[in-house]
Amino acid sequence: MKYRRFGAILGLVAMLSGCGGGSGSLANGGGGGGGGTPTPTPTSGCSLRERQDWAAAQLNEWYLFPETLPTNLNPSAYGTVDAYIDALTATARSQRRDRYFTYLTSIAEENAYYNAGASAGFGFRLGADTAARRIFIIESFEGAPALAAGIDRGTEIISIGTSVANLRTVNSIIAAEGTAGVTSALGPDTVGTSRVLRVNDAAGGTRDVTVAKADFTLTPVSSRYGAKVINDGGRKVGYVNLRTFINTADPALRTAFADFRAQGITEIIVDLRYNGGGLISIAELMGDLLGGNRSTSEVFDYITFRPEKSAENSNHTFTPQPQSASPTRLAFIGTGGTASASELVINAFTPFFHNRSALIGTNTYGKPVGQIALDRAACDDRLRVIAFATQNGARQGTYFDGLAPFMEASCQANDDITHQLGDPLEASTRSALDFLAGRSCSVITASAPQSQSARSASSTTTAFPAAPRELLTPDRPSTPQREVPGLF
Repeated sequence: MKYRRFGAILGLVAMLSGCGGGSGSLANGGGGGGGGTPTPTPTSGCSLRERQDWAAAQLNEWYLFPETLPTNLNPSAYGTVDAYIDALTATARSQRRDRYFTYLTSIAEENAYYNAGASAGFGFRLGADTAARRIFIIESFEGAPALAAGIDRGTEIISIGTSVANLRTVNSIIAAEGTAGVTSALGPDTVGTSRVLRVNDAAGGTRDVTVAKADFTLTPVSSRYGAKVINDGGRKVGYVNLRTFINTADPALRTAFADFRAQGITEIIVDLRYNGGGLISIAELMGDLLGGNRSTSEVFDYITFRPEKSAENSNHTFTPQPQSASPTRLAFIGTGGTASASELVINAFTPFFHNRSALIGTNTYGKPVGQIALDRAACDDRLRVIAFATQNGARQGTYFDGLAPFMEASCQANDDITHQLGDPLEASTRSALDFLAGRSCSVITASAPQSQSARSASSTTTAFPAAPRELLTPDRPSTPQREVPGLF
């Protein structure tokens, strides 16, 4: 998730993203760097050593865990800025406090994503069953090449090639190269990159489809299933699925909640099962839209920096909006791919709803910390630094191994890719409806989520083998892939 506001000193951007980043101009309270050009730290050049020295200086000043930073680490031993940052933060990573949340990215790429959802690719989200050597489409995005080619949730990719003549089976790719081989086989994220995919699904059987990567705009709330009212045996239940916390989610969320409010809906499902995080400002907006019956003196979240940076600490109190609903029960759908801003929203309501708010699905990722963005504009470098911790109104924020142990109610459920998201027959949605109706369920086993590179979403389905599926993520994901885990 991104930080909503910050002192005007650096033109910083901050975030609290599940497994990655996001941005928001700290000087103006906006997101995605939309408030003006960042003011870079003075620089004389962009050599490797200069960039490494700059990164180390920022960590020494802002890192939330300064006691873990090595005092004498020679940057010349590292051939990239990324490798040097990894070495500097290795201790905190070994303690599970910074699981590759501190990293270097591109200012231009981040701003394009957080302001407008700009991305390039096939436009689907992939899940890997590594043990069975299988790859599935977990979600397809509107306006992108994959969905236009008839590739949607539940489709299995059997083979990948640049032509029918050189198709390689996914089974053989994973056997030889692991899931990284699948990432490589899908090609670079450049417009025009074309692949032949042999796919299989219930609708079309096995077929070969040629798909080319293209620029597309990620819609944070799907126009197909992102917001709806479900009739559950005569009871009206609001359902909203948020893919990512970016600026363009604002109008879509307001529209959804205005409809819930108009229909007097008091039971709501918030589906964040693959949401890796994003802007704190949008997380706080969602809190306000869910907080029509909350007092303006009640705290949604606390943002806390290290002691010498305490002047930057802040909190957000509930600010009901004209569209705000007033729920009496909440069901949050989550998985190991649910992180950061998503976890902040779920955690924020526990002190107020107690066992009337539940986590549905599996344990979440575990990221109760957030990044600021420090820019070196001359080099297009944006350093994402873990600089603050987040807590709910009861000052609880220690869920580094996921939220399940901190929830007063939870229901174990599968991520059922044989049904569309939001379908009352889909296993997690069904379990959420059962919780809201007071029907019984099994409590989530709070096992620690997988590593960040796996972005695990433990799940089974009725049609495919009962094995864990991981949201497929490259070793060095792009900004969209950090915030939308599994995106290609």
